[in-house]
Amino acid sequence: MVNIAILGYGTVGSGVFEIINTNQEIVNFKAGKELKIKYVLDLRDFPGTPVENLLVRDMDTIVNDPEVEVVVEAMGGVEPAYTYVKSALLAGKSVCTSNKELVAKHGAELIKIAKDHNRNFLFEASVGGGIPIIRPLNQHITADRICEITGILNGTTNYILTKMDKEGLDFDTVLKEAQALGYAEKDPTADVEGFDACRKIAILASLANGKSVDFEDIYTEGISKISDTDFKYAEKMGRSIKLLGKCKLEDDGIVVSVSPRLLAPSHPLFHVSDVVNGVLIRGNVVGDLVFIGSGAGKLPTASAVVSDVVDAVRHLNVPTTIQWEAEKLEVLDFSKSKKQFFVRVAGQNKEQIENAFGEVTYVDAGIQDELGFITRSMSENSYEDAASKVEGVITRIRIEA
Repeated sequence: MVNIAILGYGTVGSGVFEIINTNQEIVNFKAGKELKIKYVLDLRDFPGTPVENLLVRDMDTIVNDPEVEVVVEAMGGVEPAYTYVKSALLAGKSVCTSNKELVAKHGAELIKIAKDHNRNFLFEASVGGGIPIIRPLNQHITADRICEITGILNGTTNYILTKMDKEGLDFDTVLKEAQALGYAEKDPTADVEGFDACRKIAILASLANGKSVDFEDIYTEGISKISDTDFKYAEKMGRSIKLLGKCKLEDDGIVVSVSPRLLAPSHPLFHVSDVVNGVLIRGNVVGDLVFIGSGAGKLPTASAVVSDVVDAVRHLNVPTTIQWEAEKLEVLDFSKSKKQFFVRVAGQNKEQIENAFGEVTYVDAGIQDELGFITRSMSENSYEDAASKVEGVITRIRIEA
């Protein structure tokens, strides 16, 4: 028998508890041993529930119990999760988590501590919820150089953009609807400003390259400035707008970013809609691999956590291979990366536009008193220089190749 402790009995923690008990027979079979939840750490009471008699208030109870071999961290945030996880690993316990903030900030350190103690720090659910993406990247796509990772990594923003696209609604209206449905938080900043996607692409970029990508160094732009008018132009171009986290090997280095992009129908993520997530991995040998599925939610995320628990039980004294060193990966300055831009400008001054940007392609979406156009491929710096010479720039959206 393998004893497990769950830290936090919120959405994910209760989901892990439910899955291990509901699917006990299949989980035990997959693990090769019987799994038993011995403790649940939470400050709240849950009278009349199955978890009532398992509750503890003090992390030391779990850390100091040699019978606990696997700890599930489902608290979220960096502290006290980091302190608790580190203490569990130092005590010789494997840890499984869905906590993207924790993994993005301390992943390399916690992996090393786990290896030093012949245990594992596993985090499949930290990116993509129920989509298996961490394990394939670690264990299966190992013969390739990863040329690109592009992902729709946040279900809330994808839902908002899908509704704006299909129904012609404005951002504020759809955001309120998403909040009413529980897809968006009361404070949606982390989602709509791209911070959530930023941490997730930092994790994927670190795993793909074996060194640490600091999420604070990643250019991050959210969707709060995307308007229903932008979608009218997108429809005219036959494209959709998606918030993408990207890690791409370019001529001069690796570029990592989060920003809205215009996708053509030929792009593998073009049809990924609503709260669904999708990740494209492009290898130099295997080509394109696409992973699509539920990127959030209680049971999809908890399912990924339980999969890690099973893996941890299978490898109680054998660290699984995760190549992620603390050494910082030097990424290319985003301002030097090249791409095409779609630009909207108030007024009808084509001469000024063409003097600044050179040859452009105009897009007529029937919008009065403004012009929309597509630039040639140019660097971010070159775009900013050209845009500074044009009066009335309303917005610009990058075009995904």
